[in-house]
Amino acid sequence: MGENEISFEVRGCIFKVYNNLGPGLLESAYEAALIYEIRKLDLNVRSQVPLPMVYEDARVDVGYRLDLLIEEKVIVEVKSIECLTEVHHKQLITYLKLSGKKLGLLVNFNSDTISNNIFRKVNGL
Repeated sequence: MGENEISFEVRGCIFKVYNNLGPGLLESAYEAALIYEIRKLDLNVRSQVPLPMVYEDARVDVGYRLDLLIEEKVIVEVKSIECLTEVHHKQLITYLKLSGKKLGLLVNFNSDTISNNIFRKVNGL
């Protein structure tokens, strides 16, 4: 399954979680529910995946973590905040670059309309 197909399936899971839980919960609650829904589709999902930073020749473990990594291909960053800012978008782009992954989704569950709060980011590699 390619990144686009995975992204499509994950978006469906995001809508299902949002419709069941609504806004206002902690990120960890949405993350747990999203993992549950993704696993129901028989997709491999890992949570809080360590992401080392490589600077020149040095590998530096500075505590970066991917919220979700699906099928070792798609990163999902889960937020539950009042408003996403530009730094949240840049963070996902940087995670894509550091990990060498092509596609990521940024989602903010603390919103009135979830469809306006899912953002697809692509790493041009």
